[in-house]
Amino acid sequence: MAYRKLGKSGLFVHPIALGTMQFGWTADEPTAFAIMDAFVEAGGNLIDTADIYTTWAAGNPGGVSEEIIGRWLKSRGYRDQVIVATKVRGAMGPGGSEGRNHPLQREGLSRGWIMRAVEDSLRRLQVDYIDLYQVHWVDNRVPIEETLSAFSDLVHSGLVRYIGCSNFSAWRLMQALWASDKHGFESFVSIQPEYSIAQPTRMNFERELARVCETYGIGVIPYSPLAGGFLTGKYRRDQPLPESVRAQGIASGRFTEQNWKILDTILEIAHQRGVHPAQVTLSWHLSRPFMTAPIIGANSVGQLQDLMPAVSLQLSAEEVATLNEVSSWPLSRTEREI
Repeated sequence: MAYRKLGKSGLFVHPIALGTMQFGWTADEPTAFAIMDAFVEAGGNLIDTADIYTTWAAGNPGGVSEEIIGRWLKSRGYRDQVIVATKVRGAMGPGGSEGRNHPLQREGLSRGWIMRAVEDSLRRLQVDYIDLYQVHWVDNRVPIEETLSAFSDLVHSGLVRYIGCSNFSAWRLMQALWASDKHGFESFVSIQPEYSIAQPTRMNFERELARVCETYGIGVIPYSPLAGGFLTGKYRRDQPLPESVRAQGIASGRFTEQNWKILDTILEIAHQRGVHPAQVTLSWHLSRPFMTAPIIGANSVGQLQDLMPAVSLQLSAEEVATLNEVSSWPLSRTEREI
């Protein structure tokens, strides 16, 4: 197993990253500690969070996931071997109540909020610097130059090592790269998109963003690679949804005929290989030429242990081709480039 370079940065990451949106929501603190312990023991080193995790949970003001990670880092002494990634943009406060329509205005990508937000994240994480500070999504009320200027100052001050983005369209990413090049700002080294083999998610990323990332050396650390659990095999045709707080809202939107065929193919390969279906899914991710490390979530150590062996599963060229074919879509004229 080889660690992978994150874009043009000097960071080398394990082929699977750990997402922590569930910490303080569907995984309590002792469980979160156990999951992070198991992740590091398996060689994992990139732990991703965000300041707003998880404002949508009852009574959660945001920052809870960061606080749990911070207490874990301090108790374990793992700071030097863990790459800490967090994000800024969303409205803080319970239910995102302290956004632009609140006197505190704890939201957005202005210089004013970024400078406050990074200090809050550093305090919650109990670290002196953030390895990867990411724009959570676009703020169309603030010029990208203002955001990149503030991010550059954080890098130059030593509070942040590298910067990245999440949920950017191809043109927005190109706009940011152009602004960095023109003005001498720090440049995004990575993007965190939603991406899986399920449709339309695969198509949405690969149509343009994937080629931007390959061409300009942007690391790809996608979230929801298992399509909200749909690609783990726990959902089946004409069967009731499993007991899960996320099942109805996340996975049911993937219940299309093409996605059932994709899942059937994954299950067949998993059965032939004698592995967990999620490992096949993640191995397909790692076969993509633009991929750095998919971000997985887990509510238990057992779930994590089902996923981490994917780094050792090498799909054959025929298996990859079969998965590519079943998840394909009609190419537009601009996609063909002929």
